[in-house]
Amino acid sequence: MFSTRLNQQIRLKNSRVCVGLDPRLEWLPSLITDKMVKEYGKTFKAVGQAILEFNRQVIDVVEPYVGVVKPQIAFYEQYGPDGLNAFWESIKYAHEKGLQVVVDAKRGDIDSTAMAYANSLIGKTELFGVVTDCYGADCVTVNPFLGEDSIVPFIETAIKNETGVFILVKTSNPGSRDIQDLKIKTLSVSEIVASWVNKYAKDNLDSMGYSSVGAVVGATYPEVARELRKLMPHSIFLVPGFGVQGGELNLISNFFNRDGFGAIINSSREVVFSDRRSDNRNYLSLIEMKVKELSLNINRALKL
Repeated sequence: MFSTRLNQQIRLKNSRVCVGLDPRLEWLPSLITDKMVKEYGKTFKAVGQAILEFNRQVIDVVEPYVGVVKPQIAFYEQYGPDGLNAFWESIKYAHEKGLQVVVDAKRGDIDSTAMAYANSLIGKTELFGVVTDCYGADCVTVNPFLGEDSIVPFIETAIKNETGVFILVKTSNPGSRDIQDLKIKTLSVSEIVASWVNKYAKDNLDSMGYSSVGAVVGATYPEVARELRKLMPHSIFLVPGFGVQGGELNLISNFFNRDGFGAIINSSREVVFSDRRSDNRNYLSLIEMKVKELSLNINRALKL
């Protein structure tokens, strides 16, 4: 199960950090981009190759300190087939290094369309009678706002393939209040979605009592997280929003269970692009320092 593999990595590395692989062309090191432009010109091919080389370097640096990485697919899709090839090759490279891969795609649809999304990212694809992985990720983020039936194909695919889903419950952006805080009778929309998550999670538990049916809960709403933790005791939380978006570590325990498990803290720009000067030749040392520092600070906040 995804939850088992993820918790094994958390225990092995003693790290609850998830590093986001969200490439920004304007922030990539000029050492890499200049080389690719020289070889391929100012083309999508040059961008795709630059992203892939950078991601491989980042994965090599963070692998000793984290168990999971999270590429956001939009940053790759904007560069067409070459960007998606970099996405695919980055997933494969992360797996070679023993890391779990969560694809941040926020997919959401119904019936056969949802199943097609699920198959491409966390399931299997049939090619003329041959069944194989497409992207082969370990987990995907899912948008539930088409209704409960829209998340079922993703959950069924995850259970069948021992992969996972993180369902959006309370997102970190300020505008999440517009819909997710609305009350229907006595419950907020977030609490209703949390009840769906828990319904499927509690029936699919690993030996630690965790499920591969997880939830996205933003770091910018720690008091909401405290209540959501009670509603979803078996789900692992993917927690975005620390750093640039304003989440603070002093209330981080709200996202975790008492065993020190139950959440992974995502950081993208704060780790990978804390110094956005493209001419910085010490960028890998800085990334290593940032990821070690974040992991240590999280463990201290949790008193681990």
